[in-house]
Amino acid sequence: MAVVVQKYGGSSVATPEHIKAVADRVRRARESGQDLVVVASAMGKTTDRLLRQASEVSRDPSPREIDQLLATGEEQSVALLAMALHDRGVPAVSLTGPQAGFKITGRYGSGVISEIRPGRIQKLLAEEQVVIVAGFQGMNAMGDVMTLGRGGSDTTAVALAAALGAERCEVYTDVDGVYTADPRIVPEARPISFITPEEMAEMAWRGAKVMHPRAVELGALYGVEIHVRCSFNEEPGTVIAGGRKLEQLETRETLAGIVHDLDVARVALGGIRTGPGTLSRIFTPLAEHGISVDVIVESGTREGTADVAFTVSRANFTEARRLAGEVAASLGGEVEGEEGLGKVSVVGTGMLNRPGYAAKTFATLGEAGIPIRMVSTSEIQVTCVVQAERVEEAVRRLHESFELEERDV
Repeated sequence: MAVVVQKYGGSSVATPEHIKAVADRVRRARESGQDLVVVASAMGKTTDRLLRQASEVSRDPSPREIDQLLATGEEQSVALLAMALHDRGVPAVSLTGPQAGFKITGRYGSGVISEIRPGRIQKLLAEEQVVIVAGFQGMNAMGDVMTLGRGGSDTTAVALAAALGAERCEVYTDVDGVYTADPRIVPEARPISFITPEEMAEMAWRGAKVMHPRAVELGALYGVEIHVRCSFNEEPGTVIAGGRKLEQLETRETLAGIVHDLDVARVALGGIRTGPGTLSRIFTPLAEHGISVDVIVESGTREGTADVAFTVSRANFTEARRLAGEVAASLGGEVEGEEGLGKVSVVGTGMLNRPGYAAKTFATLGEAGIPIRMVSTSEIQVTCVVQAERVEEAVRRLHESFELEERDV
């Protein structure tokens, strides 16, 4: 039988009733003749609750102990789901990440998968068991539990699908799939039935919360077809896969959707001396402290000095500004920062070969009186940093301007 990996997010297993509903769905899939591996996240807001408890008992809990604590959230979910399946007469075994063969490297709280040894899972499948795996976790070289960071269960599921040569990976969440924009902001947003991994990864990096970008990129690398579906209905959802039908070729629409992100802060270094290695001096300390940088803008050099600005998440703003301030001082400049920002992005493949997307984006925001603070472009996206309070308006204006509500996506 073909192996199918299913992943259920926190909202899908938030309560005992939700878990029983998932068990019913798994049972039906099993009865249709599929070998099933199921990956589950922690129930609802369990991860947030555990982090809050950690802060209540310790002023500075160690990253190792945080991972030990957070891993228990997923372990609860998979054990409860196995129990619910047993009640339905379905043979099932729950496994932690380490038991499932996940080897993890890197830092506690943000590990990366170095290897999967799926022998135990394959043996259980041969015994006609449904294998339920705790997402988000594995074991490092020291034998410690290590987590993959937020969204890590998506990565667990896609990595398992790749390791097992699965027919597909089904990701179940609380929405009907991927839309041309957030339907809570744009009621006219349309569901997207098919999207390429490149488009989906870019949308995820730019703020779409449906899939974690690491998982999408992993699927693209190993040729895993991903189906994003709602766990509360039978809608077909969105298929993430390479290639498209040949009927349209270059006449197809290139624009996939409009995405936004409200978790944005800006750091700017002004009047710094420039020379070989200047940018490395700015961004190496940030990387060493695990701070991801997104939009980067460097002004033209004038009299041997330049201005450099970049965006980070709001959680990293204070530390990023401190590190940038130390570099700026050593280069004879100064640093300033700004929170309360957001990003709006127009995403689609082939945009570089279709002139006008950037111009139309800028014109639309200009006509709405929405100031653009920073810009980033590539062959697949145009991103504008704007004031946070204007982001939702920007999304609506761009969705209307590009007529996405009328597109066959």
